[in-house]
Amino acid sequence: MGILSQLSQLFISTLPTVIFVFVLFFILNRFFYRPLTAVMKKREEETTGAMARAREQAAAAVEKARQYEAAFQAARQEVYRQRESARRSLLEDREASLKWAQQQSEALINEAQTSLAAEVARSKTELLSACQSLGQEIAETILGGAARADGEGVRS
Repeated sequence: MGILSQLSQLFISTLPTVIFVFVLFFILNRFFYRPLTAVMKKREEETTGAMARAREQAAAAVEKARQYEAAFQAARQEVYRQRESARRSLLEDREASLKWAQQQSEALINEAQTSLAAEVARSKTELLSACQSLGQEIAETILGGAARADGEGVRS
């Protein structure tokens, strides 16, 4: 029985250490590990919540960016539409001005042609009368000279 008595003596001598370790375990568990675990759990929940909120905010930011891009694209298309409308209006005004200028120039050309035709007719009339009077003068000069030549020959 030597071994059993030695073991019982050893157990009795280590009993205070075992009790001290269990008491220390309960004290550390109660005042250190539980609060530490609670803090870590709370921190994990807050981190997870913060990450979820960040994801939601990122999704909202992406949605806002998409809406902004759509609004920007719509505004750009409106500007292009207004530019096109202004360009068409200017082209129509230009076309109307060109037509008006063409009509005015055609009217001036017609007026000039009419005036020129009248001037040509008047010039022809003047030229014809001048030709007739010149022809008469030439005929009188030629015939008058021949008549004088015949008359002078008869008298002599």
